[in-house]
This record gives sequence, C-alpha cells and structure tokens, in this order.
Amino acid sequence: MISPRYHREIPQRYRLEAAKCTGCGKVLFPPRKICPQCGGEAFAPTVLPTRGKVVTHTTIWIPPAAFEDQKPYVVAVVELENGVRLTCMVADAPPDEVTIGTPVELIFRRIQKESAWGVLQYGYKARVIPA
Repeated sequence: MISPRYHREIPQRYRLEAAKCTGCGKVLFPPRKICPQCGGEAFAPTVLPTRGKVVTHTTIWIPPAAFEDQKPYVVAVVELENGVRLTCMVADAPPDEVTIGTPVELIFRRIQKESAWGVLQYGYKARVIPA
C-alpha cells in the first residue's frame, strides 16, 4: 500500500514544485502552510530552476543498507539560480570532482531500490555541469 506521505511529496520530488508566497514573493521548498517572511497563507505553485551551484558537501563512505550499491557518494547542499537551497545526492561524479562552487543541474533519477512496500523511489539528484 502506498502511504499518503508518498503522494504528498510527488509535486516536490517529481516536478520540483515549490510554493511562492503571493504576499511577499518568497519561494518555499518544500512548500509550507505559513510564509516565514511575512506570515502570509496564500501561495501559488512555482517550478524551481534546474541549475545551481554546490554550497557545501560531504562524502558518504559507509551508507545505510539501501544505498550500499551507490557508495561512495556525495550529498550536497545546492543553491539554485533563484536562491532556493536543497539537499540532494550528486550523481555521476567521483567525490573528488565535487567542490564548493561546482555548477550542477538537477536531474530525475532513482533514489533507492525497492522499499519494503514495493515502491521504487525516484526523485532529483544533482549532476556536475562540465566546464
């Protein structure tokens, strides 16, 4: 059975959909009920840009069992072109290729293999943009 949380995350995970406050214009990802900047409660859906840069990162050498086949892998905080920051894995790059300021683009990829509920989990990862 698919959990309700799984369905709630579909716009964020599969379409990179955020919420833009209609009062002050702040973009929130993931979407929230109340804007932390102005206290507004009205939002419009907005799609995030797919390009950004690495703000900070770490390499995971001893991962949880579900990610064992992907080790070592890099997890980074990425700042998108519009200033929104998100945390994601970096795909298709050895750990020494990722540094602070590295330009990346978000891509749609498998996050982990089949879970206990039989659901393949997909979402966004970052990929280094060649110079």
